[in-house]
Amino acid sequence: MTEQVEWSEPEAAAAPVSSAVTPADAADAARLVAFGLQPKLQPARDQEYAELLRRYREDPAFARLADAVATGLGLVVLEVSPRAGMAVTAAEDSVFAVRMGDYARRASSDSGDRFLHGLAHLAVAAMAFPRPEDLADDGYIGRVSVNGVDAFVRQACRRLEERADEHGENTDPATDAPGLEAAWRIWARRSSTGATKDARRLAGSTTGIIGKAVAFLTDSGFLQRTGDDGGGTYRTTARYQLQVRDMAGSAAMAELLELGIVPVTDGTASLLPAEDTEDLELAADAGLPFHS
Repeated sequence: MTEQVEWSEPEAAAAPVSSAVTPADAADAARLVAFGLQPKLQPARDQEYAELLRRYREDPAFARLADAVATGLGLVVLEVSPRAGMAVTAAEDSVFAVRMGDYARRASSDSGDRFLHGLAHLAVAAMAFPRPEDLADDGYIGRVSVNGVDAFVRQACRRLEERADEHGENTDPATDAPGLEAAWRIWARRSSTGATKDARRLAGSTTGIIGKAVAFLTDSGFLQRTGDDGGGTYRTTARYQLQVRDMAGSAAMAELLELGIVPVTDGTASLLPAEDTEDLELAADAGLPFHS
């Protein structure tokens, strides 16, 4: 007589129970976001920061918690990686948002200059990453100079003036009119360096405005100063690349690139000289970053 053995299906494994979020977890997530708000801090130079980044990348529950903390503070997480750290940008309604109007008021007492400050930031971004592939390549490092940006904008002014002439629109717009068409006339009329005897850069000159822009971007961890040539030379950081990616679809940036001064279509971008530059007063020693 053989013994019959009854086989039964193994009991289904109990679903794992997610551990409750502890105050220590919340503190660690907030600490990581706090590190992200220190843009000059590099993970490679801070062990705690590097460890929290590793935990974010390996622990989905912790990553969700850190993302929630950032969202609650009105921040948008652009990337979390060893190269960029926890790169965040402020949403429009965030207490951390820096508005161009506020920035321009701090930088200049002239309310009309806000167009020039905005154009300076736009031009720095366009020159730092003139091609889509530059923005897509994590290893790409853009380089700009103060005088180079000024020369670039003055070429853009010439192109905009020609376009306005062609359309019979070469009349002065209202001071608060939007877009590049209002800004180029103000920029073109403004001195590059000012009128001091030793040709020092005045705050209200166009190179002075660009100088404020790149100083702000450097303080914000977006640029790193590399030298004094060309009024000051700078290289981009991973954080700045992420920021420009975020703004690359803006109408103003698209309009500036479409002028054709920095071609972005065939992968051989370089700054193109204006057709007639004899009477175009470029900044002295303007170091334009040509691309091979």
